[in-house]
Amino acid sequence: MKLPAKVKIVDVGPRDGLQNEKQPVCAEVKIGLVHRLQDAGLKEIEVTSFVSPKWVPQMADNAEVMHGIKRKPGVRYSVLTPNMKGFEAAIAAPREEWPDEIVVFGAASEAFSQKNINCSIAESIERFAPVVAAAREKGIDVRGAMSCTVGCPYEGEVAPERVGMLAKLMKDIGVQRVDVADTIGVGTPRKVQAAIEATLAHFGVDHISGHFHDTYGQALVNTLASLELGVWNFQSSSAGLGGCPYAKGATGNVATEDVVYMLHGMGIETGIDLDRLIDAGAYISEALGREPNSRASKALRIKRAG
Repeated sequence: MKLPAKVKIVDVGPRDGLQNEKQPVCAEVKIGLVHRLQDAGLKEIEVTSFVSPKWVPQMADNAEVMHGIKRKPGVRYSVLTPNMKGFEAAIAAPREEWPDEIVVFGAASEAFSQKNINCSIAESIERFAPVVAAAREKGIDVRGAMSCTVGCPYEGEVAPERVGMLAKLMKDIGVQRVDVADTIGVGTPRKVQAAIEATLAHFGVDHISGHFHDTYGQALVNTLASLELGVWNFQSSSAGLGGCPYAKGATGNVATEDVVYMLHGMGIETGIDLDRLIDAGAYISEALGREPNSRASKALRIKRAG
């Protein structure tokens, strides 16, 4: 089976990874993480989110972080903007501090949508439509994060038809690419492939990315299953940061270090320097006072130490 020769990774650690941390992480450290990730060769980084600090206090320094980043040519910086208020905040700064891409998020599960953003799937799309239109008008790209594409903590298994329905709704309002996200990490290869196939009915393979959590240790095999369908865009989090506050026991995103180690071992190009990536994960983990949640990082750091 022919697999993609190259893969592009979006590191979501600075945003999706840090947003659920209980301890405050200062803007300077977040900026330091972004700089280390881009120095390691990451070409796409999800930096922060423009949401109410009441609901996500960890992201209250969003403007400060965007202001402090020394941008590298060829790197795409994205932010989450769930509504018009968030989008307007994201572009309140000078043009050079605007994001290259905004992210809106919806769920393939009705119950998750209600619990997560307090509205139905249909209502969430109505809310996103003007945000998408405003971003496109200003020349900012739009990505749609589709959560709970294989399983939901409230509804259980999610049918591929629901994923296809959400993908179509996002396509219809002008979203340019989508993430097929296993938000609570319950997916297995065939189920993930079914979710991706449902999405392929509405988006080309170049505009689909895989986003897998590792709750049941399935994230790497789900990545491989996606590669088998030609998917070559993936999201992961340095040091395996993150989780889902709405899903009990759901661990973080798959560690970028583990994904890169696997891909390089398969001869698939990423453009990422694994040693520098490990250093980035160690940096943010030290700031949080714990070890990186990455097996590749642990093994290679032990090897380094002799």
